Amino acid sequence: MKFTKKLSIIFCSLTTALVHTAVITNTYKSAAQAEGPELITNGGFENDALVDPNNPNATNPNITGWIKTGDPIDTSGTRIDNFANTGNQGLSLGGFTNLSYISQTIPTVVEQYYRLTFYFASTEEAPDLDNQFQAFIREKPVCTKKNTSHQPYTQYTFYFKAKETSTEIKFASRAKYAFLYLDDVSVKSTDQQGENSVCDNPENE
Repeated sequence: MKFTKKLSIIFCSLTTALVHTAVITNTYKSAAQAEGPELITNGGFENDALVDPNNPNATNPNITGWIKTGDPIDTSGTRIDNFANTGNQGLSLGGFTNLSYISQTIPTVVEQYYRLTFYFASTEEAPDLDNQFQAFIREKPVCTKKNTSHQPYTQYTFYFKAKETSTEIKFASRAKYAFLYLDDVSVKSTDQQGENSVCDNPENE
């Protein structure tokens, strides 16, 4: 392909070459515009200070843009942390006994395709291994992981077509002995359906 392009430039006039360049430039621009703007607020968990102003030794339980639900004992473990995939901060998921949740509702266009991506990590290791993680789109679980042993931040991607003018993105978590982590949550519109990531199935364990 590169050799063909070089021959084209050699044998074409300057005017033709300039037109050819303009066509290529416009093609790249159109491809970039195929992806919509970011719809998730604070998906990198960088909007809140790392420490609680009232306790410099404690991580911050506030998560701008997200709603925490569940038993207060479990949601108390969901906090801004300095273990990040990118940037300076990520989110530790520390529900101890039952699942706790964080969620955010984003605006969507009916019949439009969207891509959800996030990065997930675990610091639990056997024999102290008892955790669960789920990702939901419109209350439907698209990713379920159980007893994930020590894992660095790993990307997961899921595509969906919007059915309403708003869509809830939700994550559930529980980790008895250590922590699970979440970072770089993103939802953007896309022009086509893609391939979804594979997650563990707890029914097979």
